[in-house]
Amino acid sequence: MSTDLGDTRTWCGTGWNGTPNVIPRQDGSVEVRVGGYDYNYHFLDGATGQPTHPELHTGDLAKGSATSDPNGYPLYYAGSRDNQFRIVALDRHKPKVLWSMDSHTSVSDPWPWNDDWDGAAQIVGDYMLEGGENSWFYVVKLNRGYDKSGKVTVDPKIVFTTRAFDDQLRADNRSVGQSDMDLSVEDAIVYDAESQVAYFGSSGGLVQGWDISDILDGGTQAKEVFRFWTAGENDASIVMDAEGMLYVSEHYNPPNSRAQKIGQLVKLDPSKPGNPVVWKVKESTPSYDGEAGFFSTPALVGDTIFASANAGDLMAINKDTGKVYWRYGLQQPLWSGPVVVDDKLVIGDCSGRLYAFDVSDPTKKPSQLWQVTLGGCIESTPAVWDGMIYVGTRAGYEYAISDKRPDKLQRKWEAQQAPLTPSASATPSP
Repeated sequence: MSTDLGDTRTWCGTGWNGTPNVIPRQDGSVEVRVGGYDYNYHFLDGATGQPTHPELHTGDLAKGSATSDPNGYPLYYAGSRDNQFRIVALDRHKPKVLWSMDSHTSVSDPWPWNDDWDGAAQIVGDYMLEGGENSWFYVVKLNRGYDKSGKVTVDPKIVFTTRAFDDQLRADNRSVGQSDMDLSVEDAIVYDAESQVAYFGSSGGLVQGWDISDILDGGTQAKEVFRFWTAGENDASIVMDAEGMLYVSEHYNPPNSRAQKIGQLVKLDPSKPGNPVVWKVKESTPSYDGEAGFFSTPALVGDTIFASANAGDLMAINKDTGKVYWRYGLQQPLWSGPVVVDDKLVIGDCSGRLYAFDVSDPTKKPSQLWQVTLGGCIESTPAVWDGMIYVGTRAGYEYAISDKRPDKLQRKWEAQQAPLTPSASATPSP
């Protein structure tokens, strides 16, 4: 049970931002790390699903996308609807919270809309970039290290915060009938290493870019260098290409004249802040919840963007021109994002089915290769690694799926499934 904006209801499984971290380990095994609506972060053996660590229990939904440290430190960065964003040590059997920040007390004036942490943390050197549903953007100096016993340590300091909105944004949203209160940051921060600018969107439709070069050099100042109002909710993470172009998704509740004009998938050139729109794709058909546009983060593969719209359309788009090559209808609402590996696209929909499509020629409507019925709406984007697909559903399960079971994996799985009592004679089947 969880209360969101005064509405208490039952949540189950993994949701919109429940993509697992899949971590290859030095011993050749794989660990799957995922947060669930059961208040827990889970750490699972990728071959068997058995726990590699005890669950990390939080005080509410562990629904935010989490991050495993990219620099080799055994650290896990994860938020919860209990207001806490945690840094967790995983170099011991029981996960240990080394530090946390509260969405209410970590800033002087938290915005009253919400207090969750949805977006995955971005780690840049020894700094963490994170946005909160309290409508603030954070830069945290981690000060990572190890103690004398070899255990990982952190000594975090919040070195920069700023509101993700201003009075102009509130007035703009009122002018098109949108909420002037829902101004939260729910996407992951995107960082341009060349310009040292961090980009993020907000539920108020504001895309911002902050130059944090001084902070990363040990200073205290950051400067807003990009500001663009889409008028919808930019809850999906922004995608950046090799040229520094931004692909921004939004969803909105029609009518909204500004959102309809701007489009729901927009390519922006941040080097032209006065007129950044390169092209736009309009997606004005709402699903049964009344929302039109995109909740999921698109996939950029070569010259093609693959995107999944709330009303059920999976589509391919030319990244240079914005031309929509094709649309393929799936069950709405479609919040699972597309994953493309080896010219195969994997995605789940709200019928509870997981699909694979052949996208070797992205300009042609794809052929379906297979589908697997899992049951329960699939809102989470799958993670694919070394022939395995890991995905959760709203029915309460995390799945590992493969087209074959290698001998080593088979033996390990059978060992984990062995009978619990000597008298049991049933032989488990794979």
